[in-house]
Amino acid sequence: MSQHFVIHPDNPNMRLIRQAAEMLRDGAVIVYPTDSGYALGCHLDDKDAVARIRQIRQLDDHHHMTLVCRDLSEISRYARVDNVKFRLLKNNTPGSYTFILDATKEVPRRLQHPKRSTIGIRVPDHPVALALLEELGEPLVSTTLILPDAHHPLTDVDEIREYVERSVELVVEGGAVGLDPTTVIDLTGDAPVLLRRGRGDIVPFGIVE
Repeated sequence: MSQHFVIHPDNPNMRLIRQAAEMLRDGAVIVYPTDSGYALGCHLDDKDAVARIRQIRQLDDHHHMTLVCRDLSEISRYARVDNVKFRLLKNNTPGSYTFILDATKEVPRRLQHPKRSTIGIRVPDHPVALALLEELGEPLVSTTLILPDAHHPLTDVDEIREYVERSVELVVEGGAVGLDPTTVIDLTGDAPVLLRRGRGDIVPFGIVE
């Protein structure tokens, strides 16, 4: 049975944030709030926890896992970012986007796309998520909490607990969250490519559907 923390979305309780971060370091899989629904997250170096997340979502190795980062400087440690990409990221983070970028050697091979050596990168626009990342001091390996065969993230905490409370160690409730998943944009080529239309606006990337 998972624990359940209720954390104020605008003024996070740092005692609970520290406790959640410690659970992550000890191998927990957690559910936490973002600006684009709730997400599953675990420690970057925890192979077993990542496997559990894939099992919950029923994801294969070709599904991009996402590193949820605190800021631009953290992104540059884990992804290759030139000046053009840096400006795009600077102007659109934090926000409801997941960017596909070429991974650096700091990203474990098991987290990279097996054929492309790429990784998803995101900076969420949610105080609870950002407080947790700051306390943890490194990215979370993460994916949106969308159940197998569903099209939208889970947003109701009671429903979340019903479905996953035996599969995770902690559910962090953090107030209202977005109803749509992130917009996924591939930045590995010469021009941005839209992979999934979500909450984030595509206009800043010059994408025409």
